[in-house]
Amino acid sequence: MTIRWKRLGMFFFWALAGGCGDAGTPTRRTLVDSRDNYDPRSLDPALSTDVPTGRAVAYVFDGLTRFTPEAGVQPGLAERWELSGDGQPIYQFHLRRGVTFHDGTPFVAGHVIASWERALAPSTKGGRAEPLLPILGARDFAAGRATTISGLRSPDDSTLIVALEQPLGIFPKLLAMPVASVVPANLRPDHPVGTGPWRFVEWKHDDYLLFARNDSYWAGAPKADSLRARIIAEPSTAVAEFESGTVDVLLVPPGDTRRWEGTANQAVMMSVPALQLVYIAINTTRGPLADPRVRRAINLAIDRRQIVDRLISGRGRLAAGVIPPSLGGADTARAAYAFDVAGAKQLLADAGHASGIDVELWIGSNPTYGRIAESVQGYLAAAGIRTRIVQRESAAAREASRNGQTDMFLKDWYADYPDAENFLYPLLHSANKGLGGNVSFFANPDFDRLVMRARAEPEERTRNTLYRQADSIAFIQAPMVFLYFYNELYAVQPWLRGFTPPVIFNGQRWLSASIGRRTSDGGMK
Repeated sequence: MTIRWKRLGMFFFWALAGGCGDAGTPTRRTLVDSRDNYDPRSLDPALSTDVPTGRAVAYVFDGLTRFTPEAGVQPGLAERWELSGDGQPIYQFHLRRGVTFHDGTPFVAGHVIASWERALAPSTKGGRAEPLLPILGARDFAAGRATTISGLRSPDDSTLIVALEQPLGIFPKLLAMPVASVVPANLRPDHPVGTGPWRFVEWKHDDYLLFARNDSYWAGAPKADSLRARIIAEPSTAVAEFESGTVDVLLVPPGDTRRWEGTANQAVMMSVPALQLVYIAINTTRGPLADPRVRRAINLAIDRRQIVDRLISGRGRLAAGVIPPSLGGADTARAAYAFDVAGAKQLLADAGHASGIDVELWIGSNPTYGRIAESVQGYLAAAGIRTRIVQRESAAAREASRNGQTDMFLKDWYADYPDAENFLYPLLHSANKGLGGNVSFFANPDFDRLVMRARAEPEERTRNTLYRQADSIAFIQAPMVFLYFYNELYAVQPWLRGFTPPVIFNGQRWLSASIGRRTSDGGMK
């Protein structure tokens, strides 16, 4: 993560007279976020299918594990755990004692089982309980074929035994997902009660959610008194509120990047790598695209650096594989494909296409991706790759790609959880061709074996080595144009202390954040 300091004109500090102390420091003790541009779907973890819901759930509830802002995994309601068994892995979670829900109800192991059963129940409509499906018996329970989850039991109130269907080394990470959060009996989604760092106070739809500090939080109470999560539909409105000092954190809109980076200001500019890959899936089953030499030629023909600099204001790192550089398993020393038109032409000639090829590049309705597609079309033409752009409504374009009807499809992938497996397995494993996410229809036995070994490996260092080897195969075989990993850009008020932009959406719970106070020597504390 890189942090760049800038200075914002002093005009807005003096505009804060009604709510600020000396030199523009706010007198309020409420933290104000502005990252959400639409209402959460719900405050029920079982219905957490969108980012605003996932963020809010992380404030009120805990899981057995939790993510750090840097996308690491830490113990949550489980102090520690052990893994045993070979063919059928068994986790033993040792739960924290003395934890209570916000209403004073003691937390016990039975709450975990009941919460997961509730999330998986056939009667829970519209949820997304995939992180819990690896548990033995979870699929039968979710399908209504069983009345209990056979892989769950609690010998006492502070111990939870979880048996899995098959080895899955990333399982503790899945338990930090919002859907795995622990809820009390008789949860009221309109006034949720959890064990988390913030107590729910109020939800004014399409305006804000207000949370108060949980003074009894087991990990230590948050430093601020309260947290207001603003819901601001228009990016320009969010910018205006930041400039007036009424919000503490702004997710800078892509179109405003140059203005914020190029203006002398006193805001803290923080660039953090998002777990988002932007790429062009190449259908490896269609005509000349079945030849890896042709696919490598397409990669060489495109000047990705110019695309990143001109079309997304530099907010991206060139991709040299599918694993984001912030995750374990990424080969950060590997260079991306160079821009080499002559090399692209030579590879095409070697593959028997000296006169070039004709392809279609499909896109959805994203205007930025439309501009990228036009740029790609121009680059490919210079190498003899004649490209027709096909634009459809986004859902229709995705459907066509899943059905194998596209030569190439410009799209992105945003990780659900911070692990390389969430890129390698859905995007390129042969088991996921089409509907599973592998719209390149890539199939490589060596790649598949490495990914499956990594999924079963409990030791992280070994798992990352296997990820790196699989990613190297993908890079050489080039089932996609590896464009870039997107970077989020945050503007943070100079008075905000202890805030770290999160790599994963529910990784920042505002525990250490506070509004600084001016000291006698002019500094902040």
